[in-house]
Amino acid sequence: MNATDVNLYLVGFMGTGKSTVGRAVAHKLGFHMVDSDHEIERQQKKTIPEIFAQEGEAAFRAMERAFIEGGHTGERTVVSCGGGLVVQPGMLGLLQSRGVVVCLHASVETILARTSRQQNRPLLVAENPEERIRTLFAQREPIYRHSGTVILTDSRPLMDIADHVMRAWRRDAVDFLRARGQR
Repeated sequence: MNATDVNLYLVGFMGTGKSTVGRAVAHKLGFHMVDSDHEIERQQKKTIPEIFAQEGEAAFRAMERAFIEGGHTGERTVVSCGGGLVVQPGMLGLLQSRGVVVCLHASVETILARTSRQQNRPLLVAENPEERIRTLFAQREPIYRHSGTVILTDSRPLMDIADHVMRAWRRDAVDFLRARGQR
C-alpha cells in the first residue's frame, strides 16, 4: 500500500459537513465515498430513525462497529462517519488502525443552522433540539478534539475545507504507513 491509497475517515458532530466534504475530497482524490449512516440504512433496509425506534441506539452502534470492521474497502475510500461513531469506546482506535482520521468541527450555532430542517436525526427528536445539541456537543467535543487533525468548517468555502482535509490526509497517511513499517 502507498500513502496515496490510505483510507480517510471523517468524524465530527452532526452538521459539521462530513458527507458534503467527503464527497468533494473523494472526487478530487478519485476515491470511493461511503457514508456509514447511508450504508447501514441500505444494509438494514430501514432509516436511522426506524433503527433507533425499533432496535435502539445500542443496536445501531453495533451496526456502526460492524460497518467499520468490514463494511467497506480497505483502500482508497473516504468514509463519512456518523456523528456518534467515534465516541464509542474503542472506535477511535479501530478507525486509526484502518486509515487517517480527520475531525470536522463547527460552532454550535452553525450546527443548529445546518440541522434545523432535517428530520432524519433521531438524537434531535427532543422537546428542545437546541438544548439537546448543546448537551451532546459538550459531551462529545473532548473526544472529537483528540480524534485526529481538527478542521473548522464554519463560514468557509467547501473547496477550501476539502483542500485542507487533503493536506492533513496526505501528511497523516505517510505517518500511518510508517507506523506500520510500510512506505
